[in-house]
Amino acid sequence: MRPNAYLQTLNNNLMKYYSTNHSVPEVSLSEAVVKGLAADRGLFMPERIEKLPKEFFDNIEKLNLHDIAVRVAEAFFGEDVEPEALEKIVRDTLSFDTPVVEVEKDIYSLELFHGPTLAFKDVGARFMARLLQYFINKGSDGRTVNVLVATSGDTGSAVANGFLGVEGIHVYVLYPKGKVSPIQECQFTTLGKNITAIEVDGNFDDCQRLVKSAFLDVELNSRMLLTSANSINVARFLPQAFYYFSGYAQLKAKGRGEEIVVCVPSGNFGNITAGLIAHRMGLPIKRFIAANNANDIFYNYLQTGEYCPKASVQTLANAMDVGDPSNFARVLDLYAGKHEVIASLISGTTISDAEIAETMKRCYEQTGYVLDPHGACGYLALKRQLKEGETGLFLETAHPAKFLETVTDIIGKEIEIPERLQEFMNGKKQSVAMTSDFADLKSYLLQLS
Repeated sequence: MRPNAYLQTLNNNLMKYYSTNHSVPEVSLSEAVVKGLAADRGLFMPERIEKLPKEFFDNIEKLNLHDIAVRVAEAFFGEDVEPEALEKIVRDTLSFDTPVVEVEKDIYSLELFHGPTLAFKDVGARFMARLLQYFINKGSDGRTVNVLVATSGDTGSAVANGFLGVEGIHVYVLYPKGKVSPIQECQFTTLGKNITAIEVDGNFDDCQRLVKSAFLDVELNSRMLLTSANSINVARFLPQAFYYFSGYAQLKAKGRGEEIVVCVPSGNFGNITAGLIAHRMGLPIKRFIAANNANDIFYNYLQTGEYCPKASVQTLANAMDVGDPSNFARVLDLYAGKHEVIASLISGTTISDAEIAETMKRCYEQTGYVLDPHGACGYLALKRQLKEGETGLFLETAHPAKFLETVTDIIGKEIEIPERLQEFMNGKKQSVAMTSDFADLKSYLLQLS
């Protein structure tokens, strides 16, 4: 059993979080969550990663998602959050399942689209919203916390809906004009209340650059309390480890708990980083596959050992359209920058739009399973790289209906729109037009302070 959280507090042994750039002092969890980005532009990482005991894995198939998540959450947050409060945060976050579904022999889908906005980011966004509110309630100085988030699609909707109506928090969602699906756009531009959508004339990397610049602007931070809800925030990406453990537990219950290969459709690399953290905690995954679309920066790194970011290109799998993935810094940090170690655990592949479309069509015709464009990347990568005797698990990160026209055109069949999505589509768009110049964003935010 782990020591009681209160005793650990008395022993002054609280978890600290350091910057991946290693040039500023470590901070507490609350500081890391509220700041989002370290002062030296690095990303926060936990000072230690607890290896979970063998008994946990021996019996994990008997546990439900909630019980698994509470145990994993304790490893990072149990020293800073009272047990009852942490259990409630996890329970409120995971009000939906993440089922494993067999698609064909040896290949399974981990369906992460059963949350409120039908995307995997519901887990991290809902957890962060509740954790941030917990810290606000404990030590509020009366100021509003302003959450800035850049999105290429699902992050915006998950964060906006996770924080909707949360007292003391205002969310600004920055998204690239014309580069998210119409349904995704509806999910964060029709909410109002404490959610403001900012439509940026640029790409996702421009949106991400604007958010990072805001965090590091002295004048802006003196006037507003800013934080991020992108996967650069530790409270967003760490909880995504929950469903890797759950996926393993479900496969183990099916008698497929060995030789597991997990394939992650990868954009900003927060999701696969959470999987790597789970692996470091003892989760018995044999290896990972990072599935890239045409934005093949990480794939090229694996081949050459050199990281060369470049402008993102627009694809069918728009949430993966990232040319300079922020969380690559965390991957490097986890493995001390050793390319050979990273390449031994993670393989990569790059998939064109034509291959995405063909995969979606062929999978539906042969198995009856409907993939979204991102899941199609994961499925095809497994088909390419899975070896005999291995069990493949790919992350199906968004409901196909979020890409309604694309999916319908490709598979030649109308798919049902879930009621939750239909409600968003009936709302009225509310957004603020913005250039990709940081001076314009800064001026806009200062007017509101």
